Parts: sequence; C-alpha cells; structure tokens
Amino acid sequence: MLIVAALGGNALLRRGERPDAATQRANLETAADALAALARGHRLVVTHGNGPQVGLLALQAPADPLDLLGAETEGQIGYLIEQALTNRLPGRPIATLLTQVVVDRADPAFDRPTKPIGPVYDRATAERLAAERGWTVAPEGACDGAAYRRVVASPEPGRIVELATIRLLVEAGVTVVCCGGGGIPVALDADGALRGVEAVIDKDLAAAALARALGADALLLLTDVAAVFADWPAPAAEPIRRATPAGLRARSFAAGSMGPKVEAACRFAEATGKPACIGALADAAALLDGGAGTRVALDA
Repeated sequence: MLIVAALGGNALLRRGERPDAATQRANLETAADALAALARGHRLVVTHGNGPQVGLLALQAPADPLDLLGAETEGQIGYLIEQALTNRLPGRPIATLLTQVVVDRADPAFDRPTKPIGPVYDRATAERLAAERGWTVAPEGACDGAAYRRVVASPEPGRIVELATIRLLVEAGVTVVCCGGGGIPVALDADGALRGVEAVIDKDLAAAALARALGADALLLLTDVAAVFADWPAPAAEPIRRATPAGLRARSFAAGSMGPKVEAACRFAEATGKPACIGALADAAALLDGGAGTRVALDA
C-alpha cells in the first residue's frame, strides 16, 4: 500500500515545552517508531505540521515573511524526521523535499486569518502583542478564552509544484518527507512566476491533496488525541470509531484543531473511495485495520 501520513506539529513540540532541539528530538522518538513500523510494510510519504515552530521563528525574525519561515521549518523538521527514520531503517532510501504549494491570492482566507501558530498566551499578553506587532489573535480551541494564539491566513492548497519529483521518488522506493507545514505557500504573478505569500497552509488539507494526487491507498492524520470525539469537549464526549463523510459533515468541529483534520479526511474519502483515518500517533499501525482512531470511508 501507498500511505500518506500527516504528522502533527505537536509531535515535536507540545504545549508549554521548551522550544529547543533536544526537546524536539526526544518527542520525535515516538513518532519515528510509529512511522518506521509503517514504512517496513508499506510505501510511505510523510507530511508534518509546523505551527509551533513557524510561530517561534516569527518571534525571532519578525521581519521575515511567512513563506521563508515555512521553508526554514520544513527543512528543520524534515531533517529531524529523516534522520530518525534513517536510524531505524538502515539501508532504506529516505529524502526530504522542500515543497511549494500554489494558492490563490484572491482566496477569502487572506481576509479571515484562522491558522494558529506559535506559543500560547493569556488574553492580556496576546492583545498587547497584537497591538505592538499588528497580529491577529484568537482563542485557542475550546479553552473558554483562557488561552490565545496568533492566527494567520490559511488559504486552500492548490497545485503541488514538486509533485512530479515526489512521484519519481516514490516510484523509486524512496520514503519521502514533503509538504511540511502544508508546503511553502506561493502564488503566480501576472507573468506566471512563482512568488511567496504571507500565509501558512493547513498541513492536513495539503496532505489530503497530496494523497489524492499520488493515488494513495490510505491517508493517516496523526495527532495527540485517540480519535474524533462527538460533542467534544463535553465530559460525556464519545469517540467516533467509523463515519462517512456525510456523517462527519453533519457535525461541527473546532476550526483551529480537529476541523481541518475532519475536512481533509472527508475530501480524501469522497474523492478516492479509499479510507482516511484520524487518531493518535502511537496507534498509527492500528489505524489502518480499524483497531484504533476514527476511520472515515464511504462504506463506514
């Protein structure tokens, strides 16, 4: 099988942790074990998030545009994943590819920033930074207004510029790390030239687009929760083990967290008739056979 696995940015850096290399390497151990287990039995393409990392870089280099910061984090995180997999899969060819993804400059997302990046702040700190730096800030998930993050534009992913190269690598038996952070956001100028834009593409939607374009047999959206939960965050929230796209679309999910994962899973299942699974990183192998997480399929 050809599997596209989308790794959450929190696999490397979790809430409240020190944003140093040692912490990210330690956190990646679990992710690398799970990904290596998949790669031993299947062809594997890995994508990853970069929300915490790109936001921290933006604090260190506030004058740098988000497309440049996205490229930096794609190289940084890709290197860590590639090295960890190389250590677990000796002799296996593995490559990280900086990937550009075309977006539409007229996308309404540029007028409605929703993608959270960087660290979490209390409301007063977030509002102060927003005033000082011209940011847009918003409450984090379902935290009842107690936690805020910077949010930026998250336009729809379009054409993957390096798709032909990714296909060549996959066909040659290479495990590929690509489309990191949703890919580097670029748009076409009037003369047809590619130019970077100020945005961060959602990595789950980009992973779904990549999986469709590659003809993948399954899409795995790996995160820090065991499954999609109905009525989250109510105390009686129940995990949804199997669902159709229509069934999930009838519910509502947080725009900055589970919402994009659900939408990505629905798009892949609808477009291909093949399953998409959402669940915990450590359960990656079990997601494929329905033993864990949420399986989204037309016949669910």
